[in-house]
Amino acid sequence: MWNDILTWLERHARSRYVRMMEEEVARLRAENRALVNSLLGTAGFPPIALDDEVRRGPVAMSPVRRRTWTQIAREREVAAGKSVIRES
Repeated sequence: MWNDILTWLERHARSRYVRMMEEEVARLRAENRALVNSLLGTAGFPPIALDDEVRRGPVAMSPVRRRTWTQIAREREVAAGKSVIRES
């Protein structure tokens, strides 16, 4: 009973926009799973079941770290210096 009340409260406490975005994510995941299963079937592999995704759990996306051009240039310079030292 308490779970039902908490579920109802949680569902109605969220804004419509958040609910809409969560539904869109669920739809896109289902579509993605269907496309992957189609490709796997074409390649001759067994499809991914929904149970596999539930067992694996939600996948957390790591934040993308964007480097500046100066950081990239410094990294290339260090790599070039290391390769010169190895060749000597």
